[in-house]
Amino acid sequence: GRWLPWLASRPARPGQLLPRLVACPVIMASLRRLLQIASSLQPPASRQRIQLFSSGPSQTLEKNVPYQKTLKESGPQTKGPSQALPASADVVVVGGGSMGCQTVYHLAKTGVTNVVLLERDRLTSGTTWHTAGLLWQLRPSDVEVELLAHTRNVVSRDLEQETGLHTGWIQNGGLFIASNKQRLDEYKRLMSLGKVYGIESYVLSPGETKSLYPLMNVDDLYGTLYVPKDGTMDPAGTCTTLARAAMARGALVIENCPVTGVEVRTDDLGIQRVAAVVTSHGTIQTPCVVNCAGVWAQALGKMAGVNVPLVAMHHAYVVTERIEGIQNMPNIRDHDASVYLRLQGDALSVGGYESNPIFWEEVSDHFAFGLFDLDWDVFMQHLEGAVNRVPVLERTGIKSTVCGPESFTADHKPLMGEALEVRGFFLGCGFNSAGMMLGGGCGKELAHWIVHGHPEKDMYGYDIRRFHHSVAGNNRWLRERSHESYAKNYSVVFPYDEPLAGRNMRKDPLHEELLQQGCIFQERHGWERPGWFNLQGKAQVLDYDYYGAYGHKPHEDYTYNQLLSDEYTFDFPPHHNVIRNECLTCRNAVAVFNMSYFGKFYLVGPEARKAADWLFTADVSKPPGTIANWLFSMTPEWQCPFSQCFLLH
Repeated sequence: GRWLPWLASRPARPGQLLPRLVACPVIMASLRRLLQIASSLQPPASRQRIQLFSSGPSQTLEKNVPYQKTLKESGPQTKGPSQALPASADVVVVGGGSMGCQTVYHLAKTGVTNVVLLERDRLTSGTTWHTAGLLWQLRPSDVEVELLAHTRNVVSRDLEQETGLHTGWIQNGGLFIASNKQRLDEYKRLMSLGKVYGIESYVLSPGETKSLYPLMNVDDLYGTLYVPKDGTMDPAGTCTTLARAAMARGALVIENCPVTGVEVRTDDLGIQRVAAVVTSHGTIQTPCVVNCAGVWAQALGKMAGVNVPLVAMHHAYVVTERIEGIQNMPNIRDHDASVYLRLQGDALSVGGYESNPIFWEEVSDHFAFGLFDLDWDVFMQHLEGAVNRVPVLERTGIKSTVCGPESFTADHKPLMGEALEVRGFFLGCGFNSAGMMLGGGCGKELAHWIVHGHPEKDMYGYDIRRFHHSVAGNNRWLRERSHESYAKNYSVVFPYDEPLAGRNMRKDPLHEELLQQGCIFQERHGWERPGWFNLQGKAQVLDYDYYGAYGHKPHEDYTYNQLLSDEYTFDFPPHHNVIRNECLTCRNAVAVFNMSYFGKFYLVGPEARKAADWLFTADVSKPPGTIANWLFSMTPEWQCPFSQCFLLH
């Protein structure tokens, strides 16, 4: 017991013990209990240091992010805004993080110079300041590859050319780790997509990976995907340079100016429209507000009567002490271990996505440049994966911990576009800790959206309108789906996967009958729709069990989940022959299609046929009493998730 008071009072190097406990959770649990006992024996002045091992939700200001500088000032803050508010503006952007600064910058570049950015504290003070700042160029979506490419161009080239300032961009490359054949197949597909966009990448063998990264354990690898021009962004350097470039084009960036309200008016057609933004220091008349408030986006949305479906969670990483030989190594993403390792000078930052993240239940309006105490019970799983991949970490101390708030959405995609409830109220939030990485591309698209009424790219996957109001406003659905998307963030993206969370929200009258017949349901916009029929019988979707987290008991003998697991393949799924027989039955006999989950639009009036001819790809002139099946004519102004339509005459 002699070392307990000494351990409890150590201020700077608790991490030297932690890596050695990675492989022994029993010792870790015992240590927590011993520390609690030690805490009760210590005088009040020394008890506070034990909080490094606690899971308390309280804010702490003692821990720092691993950047040489941030925009946080050590001196007293001014109470008023950094400059006078204008009487009016064409666009007001609320939130001075990555997305807010990128949006203002791109609006100014498009010629919208009467634009104002309002930040309640200082730039980056919410969630951006503590971000890891990783940029990976390859994603499964072609649109996201384009968005990431634009971000990289902005931070690595454009801003420096325009301002003469270095944003802090570091091009040290990136490595994706494949521990099984399916993962390596996924990476090969990413490489193929990258070739289309000219992104340099290589699939490396374990031996080649060892030559590139000598400190890595490659014994359990199938291979890696190496992208030499991936890198790391600095949040403070990037955002200050963006703000300076925007102001050089006429934009206003006003700090220390919290928004207290959004005025909405009703026009002559009964449509709600933005009229003004209210602050504690004055009101700005404007027809357009852009919500880039991150974790605080829900509160800002409520001011205008707009629902913003996101949740706030703790997201953490730790920074190690110096590691000999780690300099200039690429960043690592080990998806199967759900962990990333970011180069931090001569050290590493270690983080990831766990199955039991901590929800921030009550978001504070006064949380700026703040962090939470790290819950080691939650975070320890990341250290296990990190030590397996880079064994030298087992002998390396932990210099600092960074646990801050981040906003997450139901499908792990951002929320963008104009809100349905109020015209002129745009969203640029919910970036799932990828705001720095996607900010440049999304900022450009959002600026185009505001000016022209639509984005340049197919942004349906990010459009706020993708969520039906019946589920987006349901707290249970939002919480469950956000949790599952967070926990599965590093999972292989299979083409036939279905969520287990937020199910059975919308069911049609035939649901029970189809279920008894062995129907395997799929979820679309909250609807349980028929997918295919299991010949072995009923496979019901059960209530979400959070994968055993938060005290929930995992479902046993879960038939539906097992059938989904069998579908996890890039080849033909096991039920392919079942669908083949269903198709043959449809062709040769008769079939009934359940279309309850599809949207219905009624075209009425004297020019209904003319409108249909404009909307659809073929001539809809058919005799009364017939049903026609046409394709929807896609244009930038008309975007929808499916393009097949039925027309009844």
